Amino acid sequence: MTHVLDPDALPDEARALMAPPPPYDDVTRSDAAFRAFLHGLPGVDQVGAEARVAMLGTRSIKTTAKAWAIDTAISMVDLTTLEGADTPGKVRSLATKAKRPDPGDPTAPQVAAVCIYGDLAGVAVETLAGTGIHVAAVATAFPSGRASRAVKIADVQDAVANGADEIDMVIDRGAFLSGRYLDVFEEIVAVKEACARPGQDPAHLKVILETGELVTLDNVRRASWLAMLAGGDFIKTSTGKISPAATLPVCLVMLEAVRDFRAATGRQIGVKPAGGIRTTKDAMKHLVLVNETAGPDWLTPDWFRLGASSLLNDLLLQRQKLRTGHYSGPDYVTVD
Repeated sequence: MTHVLDPDALPDEARALMAPPPPYDDVTRSDAAFRAFLHGLPGVDQVGAEARVAMLGTRSIKTTAKAWAIDTAISMVDLTTLEGADTPGKVRSLATKAKRPDPGDPTAPQVAAVCIYGDLAGVAVETLAGTGIHVAAVATAFPSGRASRAVKIADVQDAVANGADEIDMVIDRGAFLSGRYLDVFEEIVAVKEACARPGQDPAHLKVILETGELVTLDNVRRASWLAMLAGGDFIKTSTGKISPAATLPVCLVMLEAVRDFRAATGRQIGVKPAGGIRTTKDAMKHLVLVNETAGPDWLTPDWFRLGASSLLNDLLLQRQKLRTGHYSGPDYVTVD
């Protein structure tokens, strides 16, 4: 079976999805047109991007503002476990922590989602019933993306059938780096179609760019626009399985992309940095970057997420320090 989807095999609904929103509804008419558009995007000044994030990283957040920022960051966490040794018991434990991050403090907010492998989505759905916490499942041969289109679609459909209401897919980086942009676009469209849920809204689609393999910030901008034009609901930096993962310059470029995309089309897209965000200080830097780049409209879990496993514990420790005046140490929180 060929890895490249034959456009003639797409159902009518998927063909409708393939049309990007105005004023970009004509850019995917051919490989040449799509390449011209993506390579016509403004280039990224890497030195300038690094200088801007360094400057924003010096912002000091204290007292009331810090308390708000910590709670906001907790509410944005996609609490994640993506290990081959994951078990139903571990997922239940993670989901329980997602509901009540600090068992000793019921005022601590719950997280946005639990992110797991699709075969365990049903366990998380059962544990999280009635909480409003989302169940995100990685799919499309995560983390490598090395599988046939049919296998990737089956992976997504299986996760959705298990109850996942968010799908984190990986793009085919080999196709992207080879310049086969239309192939990558069509695959995202096909995955979006596979997110359909009869009688419900489709599962939200987060498109993982794996920016550490894209080499340049220019490629990050092109991949961001490609994913948004294909119908992704979120663009996500990384799988968390390679280094570098989420970096502030990369996040800056992605935030600029969603800001400019909304200005042009009226459609708002979310951003999810993931991988390597471990401390409250890391989270604060990202929140400042969001506010100063995309704007406060993105400062909610609907539009910004932090993919992490260890971050939540540090946020809880810092939260307790603000409330009590002392730092309890790592034994205060549960170990994932």
